[in-house]
Amino acid sequence: MFRRLSRWAVTVPLALTLAATLSGCGAGGPAPAASAPAPASTPAASGGGATTLTVLAAASLTGTFTELGKTFEAAHPGTTVRFSFGSSATLAQQIVAGAPADVFAAASPATMKTVTDASLAASPTTFVRNSLQIAVPADNPAKVDDLKDLTDPKVKVALCAEQVPCGAAAVKALDAAGLKVTPVTLEQDVKATLTKVELGEVDAALVYKTDVIASGGKVDGIDFPEAEKAINDYPIAVLSGAPAPEAARQFVDLVLSQQGEDVLTKAGFQAP
Repeated sequence: MFRRLSRWAVTVPLALTLAATLSGCGAGGPAPAASAPAPASTPAASGGGATTLTVLAAASLTGTFTELGKTFEAAHPGTTVRFSFGSSATLAQQIVAGAPADVFAAASPATMKTVTDASLAASPTTFVRNSLQIAVPADNPAKVDDLKDLTDPKVKVALCAEQVPCGAAAVKALDAAGLKVTPVTLEQDVKATLTKVELGEVDAALVYKTDVIASGGKVDGIDFPEAEKAINDYPIAVLSGAPAPEAARQFVDLVLSQQGEDVLTKAGFQAP
């Protein structure tokens, strides 16, 4: 990271801009992808002890964590859960740059390592796993049946950028199959990649199975054997500088509980 003045030059505008982005986003709906957390949690000015819990989570967790956030708020009156969903790699960089948050849930150990290497989180716990599917439009105009079909130059393919977990997983799967795919677009998170299929802008994409399920039938998912070579573990951790450490620990406990596992596996995640 930058030293002294250069670090402040990056951190201050980033934190202020991103905090403004989240100001209207609560647990009742997903925040914009790769947006940053709200300002640090503080007691209400009235002295009522209201708490804001800020959770940064991989885009693929949008639906499940939004549901768990509502559950958490119901069980903890006076606590508001605010989410920032986006690329795990981007969120990790925001944490290292000083953006205030309480919990980080990443889509890969590698992105969590960015945070633990900076001593900003300790002892992450793997809470779910996720695998890839080929997502195609419901009418499958390119007649894609398997991974090899994505190598056809006539088939327009979207992939996540390699530096984000869904992109790294796609590279592993394609390498395991000995295939080379030239995408027409590289997206910064899995939701953006899936959107290209939903809008009919591409013929296929490699995304998580959970995102295909979450599309509600807008796309179809095709399994392929090499996906087993590229399963992602999802770690979660309380951040070292969490403004609301007790609430952060309680939220992580909820995610790790049987109730949390039920919500996640129903959405297509695998238990670790």
